[in-house]
Amino acid sequence: MLIFPAIDLKDGQVVRLKKGDFSTVHQVASDPVAVAEAFYASGARHLHMVDLDGARDGKRKNSEIVRRTAQCGLAVELGGGIRSMEDIEAVFALGVHRAVIGSAAVSDPDLVREAVLRWGGARIAVGVDAKDGKVRTAGWETDSGLDYLEFARSMEALGVSHLIFTDIDTDGLLSGPSFSMLDALKTAVSCRITASGGVSCLDDIVRLRNRGLYGAIIGKAYYAGAVDLAEAVREGGPQ
Repeated sequence: MLIFPAIDLKDGQVVRLKKGDFSTVHQVASDPVAVAEAFYASGARHLHMVDLDGARDGKRKNSEIVRRTAQCGLAVELGGGIRSMEDIEAVFALGVHRAVIGSAAVSDPDLVREAVLRWGGARIAVGVDAKDGKVRTAGWETDSGLDYLEFARSMEALGVSHLIFTDIDTDGLLSGPSFSMLDALKTAVSCRITASGGVSCLDDIVRLRNRGLYGAIIGKAYYAGAVDLAEAVREGGPQ
């Protein structure tokens, strides 16, 4: 299982939120590139980045930081503000390995279809961000009314092979992932699934790995010192 340490960007800084609530934003590091280099030194070879400015406003503001981070040796997947083919081209030009389509997958599923056809399933992922089982968009502030399982199935039907699932109610709380929702999702689709939100300890990594998930994202647990990244990488297996 691949381990994706996380960097969430806002105004050029590394921040964390609780349950996606922008009123809880707080800085955890000032230099995103130094953080990425520390991830690499710990054995990580993948990185999950979110441009929170882009996710909320639809306008990416951290492109130069993304470019510099992508030069650290990590395969970067980036989400936030990717809402057109031009956006996807732009982030790939920065050195990003995989583009994560979130809000636009709800509002413009044709974009997803076209992106997968053009770049292939390995380079396009869709974010399934759910609260109370319903998909949220626009930086998790808007309820789409879509059931997360039905949405996931519709994305698979478009050719999507990578899904990144977040249970918003667990994000940033160190309360453990939503294993039941992940189990239901794994049953509903055959896509590669990366779990995001709630990882609190090494045992969570082991339980996710044993479920046969493709990847696990580690955010607050790393910054709070609750998970040693090198140990998590070893438990995850070959990266």
